[in-house]
Order: sequence, then structure tokens, then C-alpha cells
Amino acid sequence: MKVILKENIESLGKVGDLIKVADGYARNYLIPKGMAVEASGKNVRVLEHEKLVVSHQAEKERKKAESMIQKVAEVNCTIGRKLGSQDKMFGSITAKDIAAALKDCGLEVDKKNIVLDEPIKALGDFPVKIKLHPGIAAEFQLHVVEDKE
Repeated sequence: MKVILKENIESLGKVGDLIKVADGYARNYLIPKGMAVEASGKNVRVLEHEKLVVSHQAEKERKKAESMIQKVAEVNCTIGRKLGSQDKMFGSITAKDIAAALKDCGLEVDKKNIVLDEPIKALGDFPVKIKLHPGIAAEFQLHVVEDKE
């Protein structure tokens, strides 16, 4: 029996795959658990339509990410931190801190998309990479300075 997967199943395939399985496996396990639907003419057409809608949405998101590359490259972001004795910074700068600083600079970025190998623990200029879309990333310079207050 041919079925269309509604969930990722490691031994069978990914969501939207049209696969052939044993009749009993499909009727007794996959379909009742909601993991697949029978590949009837109507269900195949619905699947094709959903794939088309998803591809259009992905194309819109990709274009939006490409337009944001220039905005990210132009941003001039500075974070101030207090220093302790021997000019050591209190704490470190994490992705959450960078996301908040970017928001103050007028750029809305989710902290999960900010790529840091390790938290920043010193003063200076650091390159920070932001994942905007799968395969599309932008980089900007983060300036860490001493907060005089």
C-alpha cells in the first residue's frame, strides 16, 4: 500500500514522502497513529499543494534574509561593561546580551540565531555571526567598551 508520511520516521522517510509499505503495517499502525495517510488521488493533490505553499514561503523568507545581510553589515553595535580590579570584566557577554544590544540599534534578531563560539570575556572588537536563514549568514563587528558609570 502506498502512503504519505505525516511525520518523520527514521526507518521509512521524512514528512511528505510517498512510500510503499505492507498493507497491514499501514492499516494497523501508521494510519491509526496519524503517522501517515493513504496515498489516494485527493491526498496526493493536497500534498503537492502543501509542498508548493511551503516552497513559496521558504522563498519569501530567503529573500527577506538576503535583504537583511546589508542591514546587519551596516550596524554599529557597542556594549559597555564594568571592569573590576586588574581590568577584568564582570561576567561575560552572551547571545542574549548581543540580541538586546541589536534591538537597541534597531535590528530585531533572535538570540538563538546569534553564533558565538564562546562568551565574550574581554574588551575590544569581535566579529559576531548571525544565521538569518539556512545557508545565509551575516557578520558584524561588536565593540565591547568599558562602562564608566
